[in-house]
Amino acid sequence: MKELLRVAADLDLAGVDTSATPGFVGGKEAGEVALADGAEELADLQEQLFAASRTGGDTRSVLLVLQAMDTAGKGGIVKHVIGSVDPQGVAFASFKAPTDEEKAHDFLWRIRPRVPGPGMIGVFDRSHYEDVLIHRVRGFSTPEVIEQRYPQIVDFELELVAAGTTIVKVMLHISKQEQKNRLAERLERPDKYWKYNPGDVDERQRWDAYMEAYEVAIARTDSDEAPWYVVPADRKWYARLAVQQLLLDALRGLDLQWPPADFDVQAEQKRLAAT
Repeated sequence: MKELLRVAADLDLAGVDTSATPGFVGGKEAGEVALADGAEELADLQEQLFAASRTGGDTRSVLLVLQAMDTAGKGGIVKHVIGSVDPQGVAFASFKAPTDEEKAHDFLWRIRPRVPGPGMIGVFDRSHYEDVLIHRVRGFSTPEVIEQRYPQIVDFELELVAAGTTIVKVMLHISKQEQKNRLAERLERPDKYWKYNPGDVDERQRWDAYMEAYEVAIARTDSDEAPWYVVPADRKWYARLAVQQLLLDALRGLDLQWPPADFDVQAEQKRLAAT
């Protein structure tokens, strides 16, 4: 699945089947079973990562970057994938429109304090990529400034990797029609009104511009050290499974071990038995 989802050098988002399930044979029911099966291993690996940082001096971490058009399922990933691990080992950050104070600094100023510390799985629900996506589409920054930001992002991510952070960057790729269906559902259900944003309809009118912005940003910032993955997201169950598998692959690659005891186990067993 990892190899199938890794972006190609000639990425064309229009040519990606957003309802496909690369690397998985089976339907929704089988996918949900696979997700449940993977949850236990993900929780174990996350606990090993956390434990190693607390008692073993391990400084490594993992950062999941989630980017997508609205309704593509970022919240579902956080709930159904990240939600299966111990929350004390998760560092979650959601980057909305910058404040006046944040605007007064470099665009990475508000990002740096939120990178995951040792032993943590960090999740960026939107990220530093907003500053080359919406800024490009809406003209919030000049083309010259945006061009400067691509290499700045690459350098920033390479710094994180050098410091021990494994980065997994995911674009959840939903079709324009599926987004329309999900927005319509929110308008039909009172329990979903709170999730509806009238501005999403305005952004739909810029769909092609956003797709172009994503293609450029991904092409300019994809690297072996911080790879991009495009995950078809019309099927929620598949997107969740795919992201889970990408995280599992990243954590397995760390070859995590439980930290050894820094005390005499047998002596402590005898002391405990005597109490």
